[in-house]
Amino acid sequence: MSEKIFNVLFLCRGNSARSIMAEAILEREGTGRFKAYSAGSHPRGEVHPYAADLLQKFNHPVDGLRSKNWDEFSSDDAPKMDFVFTVCDQTANEVCPTWPGKPMTAHWGCTDPVAVEGTEAEIRAGFADVYGQLANRISVFVNLPLAALDRLSLQRRLDEMGGKAKEMV
Repeated sequence: MSEKIFNVLFLCRGNSARSIMAEAILEREGTGRFKAYSAGSHPRGEVHPYAADLLQKFNHPVDGLRSKNWDEFSSDDAPKMDFVFTVCDQTANEVCPTWPGKPMTAHWGCTDPVAVEGTEAEIRAGFADVYGQLANRISVFVNLPLAALDRLSLQRRLDEMGGKAKEMV
């Protein structure tokens, strides 16, 4: 019998950097156990070039990554999500759609690297910092004993990973 593959959706406002990086990281780190997706409440319509460059630098495939609206994941024919994580404070405070599958949710807020100002090196360092934060959280997440944790214990662990609890609709 094969092990369940968990669907995970990462959300941020623009779906051009943070959620895209999280999708790429989980897609690689969770191979065989997780299927990663990302979306935005107000997608920019393109992956930020610094995010794409950074992902390529760390050998993540970027060909299939695209900025998309979260409505793609709220319809009846959308993949049923097991987990939904917001990675920006703005989106965490928005009224989210109802997700098919009644997923567990948590807020894993990260600074918006697109908003970093300064030299090109400083801006790229901002992207790298966020990548590191997401990679660390995702590494812990993929190594959680999901089958051994009850729903309440798992929710507590997910919230702790983000630094604060967040109730999503």
